[in-house]
Amino acid sequence: MTIHTPATTFEALTPPGSTPVTIAYGDGVGPEIMNAALQMMLAAGARLAVEPIVIGETAYRGGHSSGIPPEAWASIQRTGLLFKAPITTPQGGGYKSLNVTLRKSLGLFANTRPCISYSPFVATKHPVMDVVIVRENEEDLYAGIEHRQTDDVVQCLKLVSRPGCEKIVRYAFDYALANGRRKVTCFTKDNIMKMTDGLFRQVFDEVAADYPGIENEHMIIDIGAARLAARPEQFDVVVTLNLYGDIVSDIAAEITGSVGLGGSSNIGANGAMFEAVHGSAPQIAGQGVANPSGLLLSGIMMLVHIGQADVAARLHLAWLKTIEDGIHTGDIFREGVSARKVGTQAFADAVIARLGQAPRTLPRPDYAAATAIIPFTPQRKPPADKRLVGIDIFVHAADVSPAALAARMKAGAPGELALTMVSNRGVKVWPTGQPQTFLTDHWRCRFEMPAPRQFNKAMVAELLAALARAGIDFIKTEHLFTFDGVPGYTLGQGQ
Repeated sequence: MTIHTPATTFEALTPPGSTPVTIAYGDGVGPEIMNAALQMMLAAGARLAVEPIVIGETAYRGGHSSGIPPEAWASIQRTGLLFKAPITTPQGGGYKSLNVTLRKSLGLFANTRPCISYSPFVATKHPVMDVVIVRENEEDLYAGIEHRQTDDVVQCLKLVSRPGCEKIVRYAFDYALANGRRKVTCFTKDNIMKMTDGLFRQVFDEVAADYPGIENEHMIIDIGAARLAARPEQFDVVVTLNLYGDIVSDIAAEITGSVGLGGSSNIGANGAMFEAVHGSAPQIAGQGVANPSGLLLSGIMMLVHIGQADVAARLHLAWLKTIEDGIHTGDIFREGVSARKVGTQAFADAVIARLGQAPRTLPRPDYAAATAIIPFTPQRKPPADKRLVGIDIFVHAADVSPAALAARMKAGAPGELALTMVSNRGVKVWPTGQPQTFLTDHWRCRFEMPAPRQFNKAMVAELLAALARAGIDFIKTEHLFTFDGVPGYTLGQGQ
């Protein structure tokens, strides 16, 4: 696919020393804003060797279940650099998110989203706001491992690893150092998810000690998100897990004045992807009214990443001058503040006309020392002394009382294994549960071996075989381990 400028093709504009970059024009407004962004970048002197690919809705409809055909993968692998416009994932049909596929398949673990207010030229209730959200990109609930287990219950596995935590936390502190930031705030829910979010918090505290010149703090995600929305000037860099980061970065972008101004980078050890935060907006596609700013600001981040900070600075200043001069697309246009409402192409022309100029009042970005951040490679620790001490057996059973189920489980268990707890949706209901607890058909039955006997895998097999003979419908098991004597599992709520 070739996308044309008024005079020539982007592919033909390859200055000496250009960096190969894979370009995805996307769906909806994607082609329009990508055209505009590339025009502005090349006019500013960006040295890019453009390789267009087709991904997204067209590829989905063409039978590629990931939305990414082999030739697109080949280009991305060859360049290691993807500049992507928004895409559309077709509704229904079990289509998986293309964005998640790209981030995880390419190891792009760090998603960075600067969220800045441009008051008074863009309406916002928070005129003093300059926050960067650094989001873990590969783990957490976005692992996408889900199962239906009973008539009533489905599950989603939350996976968090120590190397994943250390990579993203160090990236956040390194970003703060490279960009003159003063503080890094960690958001988790470790008061509830003590092992997964607890690991992220623990690693954050460990890593923070290596950066004594940068202030650090931790907040529970709910109050942290509330304060971010109410008083964003209190924050500088925020680092958090995947799902939380997805939510709070959109909140932060929106309260700057428009999510359409949000750009982002996705960085890994062997590649990078740059994309706007917003979606493909098919309702306005083809009308020439979309704001290309989010994609352009992503492109500016890309220019810094590939060592063209001089071009990034020139282009960013021209964009700020355009915003300051009141040349606005419809999404941010305001009577009495904006000077002229323009479409996509006219906005790009206005930015190009201001190359070499700078804003009068909006803060000027400092790219003098800007460099790409080299991702940290964690060193694996020696393995712990791991010991099997029990097993959680999940059971599908409807219309049964906790006591009756416990009796069936104990009757079916061989040898010295002891049933120590039954829970329903995580709440202990046997022994001594509460009659008000709402019960579903999904139960967890915990078996442990009384000390000093050692549990082993043969006992697991014997237990499951005995329960199967007793007609127990077990649907899942989780082994209970200690690591260097520390339990690697949590108690049931109410235990």
